[in-house]
Amino acid sequence: MSLDFKVSAKASIRRMLSAAFWLQLGACAIVSWTLLRGGASGSAPVAAEPAPPAAAEPTGTSTQAAPADVTATTTATAAAEGDKTALATTDVTVSRNDTLDRIFRRLKLNLADLASLRSLPGIRAALDSLRPGEALHFTHQDGALFGLERRLNETQTLRVFRHGDALKADVLQNPVEMRTRTVRGVIDSSLFEAVEAAGAHDQTAVALADIFGWDIDFVLDVRSGDTFAVTYEEIWRDGSFLHDGPIEAAEFVNHGRTYRAVRYSDPEGHAHYYTPDGRSLHKAFLRAPVEFTRVSSRFNSARYHPILNLIRAHKGVDYAAPIGTPVHAAGDGRITVAGRLGGYGNCVEIEHSRSIMTVYGHLSRFARGIHTGAHVAQGTVIGYVGMTGLATGPHLHYEYRVNGVFKNPQTVSLPAAEPIDARWREDFLARSAPLLATLEAPAGAMLVAR
Repeated sequence: MSLDFKVSAKASIRRMLSAAFWLQLGACAIVSWTLLRGGASGSAPVAAEPAPPAAAEPTGTSTQAAPADVTATTTATAAAEGDKTALATTDVTVSRNDTLDRIFRRLKLNLADLASLRSLPGIRAALDSLRPGEALHFTHQDGALFGLERRLNETQTLRVFRHGDALKADVLQNPVEMRTRTVRGVIDSSLFEAVEAAGAHDQTAVALADIFGWDIDFVLDVRSGDTFAVTYEEIWRDGSFLHDGPIEAAEFVNHGRTYRAVRYSDPEGHAHYYTPDGRSLHKAFLRAPVEFTRVSSRFNSARYHPILNLIRAHKGVDYAAPIGTPVHAAGDGRITVAGRLGGYGNCVEIEHSRSIMTVYGHLSRFARGIHTGAHVAQGTVIGYVGMTGLATGPHLHYEYRVNGVFKNPQTVSLPAAEPIDARWREDFLARSAPLLATLEAPAGAMLVAR
């Protein structure tokens, strides 16, 4: 064999071996790529396949919803089967002239249950004395009464419940807590704003005005800079504030003059307000017998009459107020006139002791039971503001006469009521001293209403 041929053969073999190598290597690469691609495509369906519902992890929402549906179904089933656990509750606000009979009929409750209630010993009075605006809580089913709750007062609640086939009742005690508090302030614009700024409420402002109302006209006499201090009780129940209680001691400085009052309950259970030395703050007469908006005409010996067009003495005070505003008897006495009286229009005259007479003119109408000869107590509503007779607008014309002599109702010295009973004077002084001490102003500025 020639040398050239050998060389050529070896070169061909090398080329063949080299081609085989590359073919084998390419085949391996193709197989590897195929395997890799096949593995990826095989995992995709597993990842995309939705998990079966049983395997899904429940969320918090679905856990909460399931019992609610069950409960609703159970309640509906129980109601359908007449289960006594499925009771309806109804809250009723008592309207004017409402009775339990009317409420039972309105709610379509069994009147036999009402008869059973009223037959329970000691319960009938608590059921019949409904007050407009109060709330009653009923529990019932298919017309049968299962429960009734009514708050009798701040400390007692009437509870009616069914025991077997019978209705029973008891009175629950709701104890209240009394907290003594003292507030003080300076009047900048009004008494109500100053009391509110001090931390008390409107009812305390009204009570304060009532206590000193015989000596101070809180509409006309109160000025910016007047000061007050009030010790009163707050009523709480179960940690919740209910309302302000009675004032125990009070001080009011008006135009530099100091007035003080302290509350005292005598052994017979009567509570009144007295000065620190035991004189009653209650006067025999009201300073103003009507809640007025302004004084439209004062006591004047030479007033120009707006209707008669002449100078004529005005021997009383005109208190402007809306038509229908209640007019009260200024003191205890006997009615001598209740009818039409010339320029006074509809008029009431009351004769009091101590030779005092009061007159109320221009009334729109008289209160029920007011007639000549009737006896009235201080504060009794005798009529309502109007403009009958010689009047240019709605107001009360009020006169105060002593032994037939006209006196200015705004300035006349009003007779006081009886002082504290001598039998209880020592007890009064001992109990009032610590209350009056609470009115002493501490160091620091007072609150001012702005």
